[in-house]
Amino acid sequence: MKILIKKGKIVNSKERKPRVADILIDKGKIAKIAPQISCEGIEKEINAAGKIIMPTLIDMHVHLREPGREDKETIETGTKAALAGGAATILAMPNTEPAIDSREAVKLLKEKLKEKAHSNVLISAAITEGRKGKKLVDIEGLAQEGVKAITDDGSSVDDSQLMLKAFEQAKKNDIIVICHSEDRSLSKKGVLNLGFSSTCLGLRGIPKSAEFERVARDIRLAEEAEARIHIAHLSCKESVEIISQAKKRGVRVSAETAPHYFSLSEEDLWDFDTNKKINPPLRSRDDALAIKQALREGVIDLIASDHAPHTENEKDIEFERAEFGTIGLETELAVAVTELIEVKFLDWPDLVNKFTAKPAEVLKIPEPEIKEGRKAELIVFDPKKEWVVEKNNFFSKSKNSCFLGRKLKGKIERVFYKGRFI
Repeated sequence: MKILIKKGKIVNSKERKPRVADILIDKGKIAKIAPQISCEGIEKEINAAGKIIMPTLIDMHVHLREPGREDKETIETGTKAALAGGAATILAMPNTEPAIDSREAVKLLKEKLKEKAHSNVLISAAITEGRKGKKLVDIEGLAQEGVKAITDDGSSVDDSQLMLKAFEQAKKNDIIVICHSEDRSLSKKGVLNLGFSSTCLGLRGIPKSAEFERVARDIRLAEEAEARIHIAHLSCKESVEIISQAKKRGVRVSAETAPHYFSLSEEDLWDFDTNKKINPPLRSRDDALAIKQALREGVIDLIASDHAPHTENEKDIEFERAEFGTIGLETELAVAVTELIEVKFLDWPDLVNKFTAKPAEVLKIPEPEIKEGRKAELIVFDPKKEWVVEKNNFFSKSKNSCFLGRKLKGKIERVFYKGRFI
């Protein structure tokens, strides 16, 4: 099947100047890119004038919940949501029930993915058995099964000696350690950022030190082991500074943030919306600005959704009892455009870099590119279209979005995956 996309603005992370051109897709591959293409046998023509054509995204922080919590999300619904949000490749977190902590668990998940997945799913495994922080998993065996990363995401390994051994074995097997950096002796039973809002609302606060002190420890251990480390879901300026200094020292550290950390703040919790109850919590406006600046400066390497689906029963209850987490696969690109592109904090190649080249570099996988000879995996995106986030528009099984009711700028119109129009 021949498809011709006309007059779209093509954005690749390596090309500093986007170009307007036609794209010919033939038998699933990008056959030609040129200012003007005329060709016989075109079966579908797409007018992309005024639209952005960009590679599909890589989201390296997604909770699919299967196995064990299919009431929240499944491989089928989660990967449909990923494609709807433009992410053709996602990294699945291992905090399922039971946790992905053995070769057998990985093999079972691979079988489920073959049967049910609509997008490409990479697998991360736990650092410790059952994510209990007591005994290391078989890191070598997991690496042999093709696991791309190890993480106890949702928990931090408190035992520093155990964590050091994890870094040493990860280095030996050339996989990256993703750290959920949280000292629970400091966060305790907090439910939002410790500060003005927690005091006014009469709720237990989570100090920023619960994050940044553990970030510092994790980086110190990785530096000692000379291992690669990736810090997940950064939320505060102190963590940014620690990572900046570590990069200057040559530590092999990368970091991510999620759209809610640069678009919302603790003040957005004054309505007690439990969809905005997130871990780490929404911080101050100053922290949100620091996160945006760190994205611009490259201290934070990439953007990931931290897609964390929960049922209505787990969210539509008292704030203190509600689960932490928000879904984000289907809103992450539009939020980034609204908060970063529209206000000229980043340009389009920079944004594409945060969603494609950088996660590819961290995971050591090929970078998505719009290039002749490559499989057609791309997004047709209308950067001017405004839309309101509504529950009934999600492919995700859960609807707990912290952006419900919010007007966003930019809408995905079409996604091509594996050479096919989705």
